[in-house]
Amino acid sequence: MDLEQQLQELKMDYVRIQGDLEKRESTSQQVDPLIQQLEQIEQQIAEVRRQLRENR
Repeated sequence: MDLEQQLQELKMDYVRIQGDLEKRESTSQQVDPLIQQLEQIEQQIAEVRRQLRENR
């Protein structure tokens, strides 16, 4: 998988998890695991973007 494709998949995962988080918040369910997942994805996105900049 190339970096552009990986970045797009990470962004889609991020949006999906954000939606899940909003649903859980609205039903007063635990959201900490989802917040951790979002933070991990943010780090992965930053790393892929860094790699893309280096390759240009």
